[in-house]
Amino acid sequence: MAVAEDAMLADALLGGGLPPEAEYHLSAAGQAYHLDEVALGHLRHARLAAPGHAAVLIAFYRFYFYKGRLGDALDVARLCLAKAARDNSLPADWRQVTASDAAFGRYDAQLPRFFLFTLKGYAYLQMRLGNLDEGLAAVLKLLELDPTDKVGAEVLLNVIQRMGQDDHD
Repeated sequence: MAVAEDAMLADALLGGGLPPEAEYHLSAAGQAYHLDEVALGHLRHARLAAPGHAAVLIAFYRFYFYKGRLGDALDVARLCLAKAARDNSLPADWRQVTASDAAFGRYDAQLPRFFLFTLKGYAYLQMRLGNLDEGLAAVLKLLELDPTDKVGAEVLLNVIQRMGQDDHD
């Protein structure tokens, strides 16, 4: 990927390139957070104004997550994983990603970091929804890609291990 493209994607990841209409609706969704349907309406308008923009996806993820709609949050996490894979030129299946595919070890590499944090959210949601094998697989992939554990996957691994021990007590 060209340096200019990489910078453009990193800027978009942080909210750059967001059309004013989408920005307005994301802000309005935050203001109306306590009114589920109103907030969702604003999020949908933001998605129409900026389809596939990371800021919009993250807003949907956060809304669903904090509302306890974990299945919906997982659906958005899957969309974020697909976007992060495309933006980093990674295999579509996170299981096939290797540590040499991107600068996962560099904390300042925003696009690879977005992939790691998205995979962490995916792992966490899988665990919360009782899909421990899938959650464990994602956590182990995180530790393979980020052996210095900059994203904190070890915490999730410890939780899964404790859950497994509780099942055997």
